[in-house]
Parts: sequence; C-alpha cells; structure tokens
Amino acid sequence: MSNVIQQPYQFILADDHLVVRQGMAFLVRELFPNAQIRQADTFTKVKQLLQEQQVDVLILDVSFPEGNSLILLPEVKKLQPECKVMIFSALEEEVHALHFYNAGANAYLNKLSDEEIIRKALIGLVTEGRYLSDLAKELIFTSYVKGKPLNPIDHLSERELEVARLMVKGLGNLEISNVLQLQKTTVSTYKKRIYEKLQIDHLAALIEVFTYYHAH
Repeated sequence: MSNVIQQPYQFILADDHLVVRQGMAFLVRELFPNAQIRQADTFTKVKQLLQEQQVDVLILDVSFPEGNSLILLPEVKKLQPECKVMIFSALEEEVHALHFYNAGANAYLNKLSDEEIIRKALIGLVTEGRYLSDLAKELIFTSYVKGKPLNPIDHLSERELEVARLMVKGLGNLEISNVLQLQKTTVSTYKKRIYEKLQIDHLAALIEVFTYYHAH
C-alpha cells in the first residue's frame, strides 16, 4: 500500500465503546504498521497514558461518562503540547467542530465518515499536523474572515434565546406561549428560526448545543 508509513508513531484511541476503538485500531495499523496503539475508555485513563510517555496522536470521542471532551482538551495540551488530537464524533460537524478546533483540536471527524476519509484524515494529522474537511475550512473562513461567532448560540436573537432556553427545560409550545405571553403560532415561528440558525432539526440536538456551549 503506497500510503503505509513506517515510523513507530504513538497513538492513543480514546472512546468508551470497544467496537469503535477496535475499528479505528484496524485502520491505524493498516496505515502505520509500526505504530504503538494504546486504548482508553475514560478521561482518567487518557491522562494516565499521556503522563507515561510521549504521544503523537490522540483520537478522542466527544462524550465519556465523566463528561464532554472539551473539559479534557486543555489538560491534554498542557501535558503534551505537541500531541495531535483528532475528535472522532457522532455529532454534527456544522454545529460542534469549530468549538473543538478553538479548544485545541487538530482535526474533527464524524464517525459516519467512510474509510477513505478516515485514512486521509489520519495521514494528514501525522504528516501535516492537522486535517480539515472542506466543511471545516468553510466554517473557519466564515468565522474568522467574515467575523461570524464561533458559538452558534450567538446567532440567536434575545427572544429566540428565551424560547430556546425554555425548550431545553422541557416546556412545550403552549407552556412557552404562556410564559412569554406570545401566540402559539409565534412560538412555532421562533422554534423554526432557532433550528434553522443552529442547523439542527430536533430537540435532542438543541439540548446538546446548549450543553456543549455552556449556555444558561
């Protein structure tokens, strides 16, 4: 295989699902036959492995029993500033990727990506120090050049934010209309705008956005 890289790179595969770690390990061994691969299913194990020896690449899931990986990224960079971090996530890249890049990640990849994209991302991470999908490049360009906010919640107006917070708390359209003294049809309009601006289409995704971006 022309893309095989022989150097003995050090990898950590961190995910609380064994099948995900095993699948990624297969691809890593295919591309880097001499790589040393260690696995972790908790934040504690990740930090322990980072303290034991130099690591070239950390492939990190977004969610663990201990919480969101955003809280782990600063510790990773403090322990090993040169370690390249790929976020391997089931969450929508449009909504979440920029926040992880901003926190220090070097790549963001959706778990539904096909194998060729994963291979390309792994090679890019090792040889160039980063991997950016076309979507990520567009998001970064939009955020930094056009001055649009990194936090998607910042796109919401004050009234949309009020409605979204009540939705996250579990209130339905009728309850929200009573609390905010709005017509039900107006609440429905705000709800539609919120979903469009955040590029999501269901309540669970809205709750995720508010959880990961620490909105109150």
